[in-house]
Amino acid sequence: MSSDFETLNKILDGRYSCRALQDKAVPIEDIHAIIQAAQKVPSWCNFQPWQVHLVRGDVRDTLSEKVMAAAMADEGVPDVPFPEKATGKHAERRRTCGLQLYQAVGVERGDRAGSRAQMLENYRFFGAPQAVVITTPKELGAYGVLDCGAFVTAFMMAAEAKGIATIAQASIAEMSDIVRETLGIPEDRDVLCAISFGYADAAHPANQFRTERAPLDEVLFVSES
Repeated sequence: MSSDFETLNKILDGRYSCRALQDKAVPIEDIHAIIQAAQKVPSWCNFQPWQVHLVRGDVRDTLSEKVMAAAMADEGVPDVPFPEKATGKHAERRRTCGLQLYQAVGVERGDRAGSRAQMLENYRFFGAPQAVVITTPKELGAYGVLDCGAFVTAFMMAAEAKGIATIAQASIAEMSDIVRETLGIPEDRDVLCAISFGYADAAHPANQFRTERAPLDEVLFVSES
C-alpha cells in the first residue's frame, strides 16, 4: 500500500497545464467535491477570501466571445498588475516554456500568426465547456492573493485526483472589466485568474510536453548556525 506522501506526490507529478480539453462537461457533483476539498487550505485569520465563479453553457460562450474580441483588439487591463518584466532565470524559464509549447504544436520560430493563434486558445478556455474565475477582496491586498493561490493549487490537485485536467489562466484576468460585467462581480473584488478544466485531449500536440522544475539547491536555503 502506498503512503499518503507517495499518493500526494503522484498527484503532483500528474498535474500539468492542459492546453487542449475535450468538449465534455464535468458533472456538477464532481465540481462541488473539488471546490469543497480545495476550501480546506489555510488562510490568514481563516479569511477564506476566495470566491469561485463557475461559467458554463451560454454564459461560458458569451464570456469567451467577449474576451476573445478584446484580446484580438489588444484591449484589457488586469485588476492585479502583471509583472513588468522578467529577467535572469525567470526570463529563461518563460522562454523555454514558450518554445516547448510552440515546438509541440508546430509553430516555427518567427511565426507570429501561429503563436498568436495558440495564445488565443486561452480565450476559448482551451476547448473546455466549463471554467471557474477566482476573485479576492481588494481590501485584503497581497495576502488575499496569496491565500487564493493556495486555493487554486488545491483546486487543481483535487481535480487531478479525480482524473480532471486543469490549466490556470492569468489571461482571462487581463480582461477584468469584461469578466466583472459578464459575471456580476462587485467592484470591491479583484479578478485573479481563471481555471479551465475538464477531460484532457491526451493525444493533442499541445499536451505532449512537460516543463521542468528547478533543482533543490536553487530553492532551498538553510540557516542554522
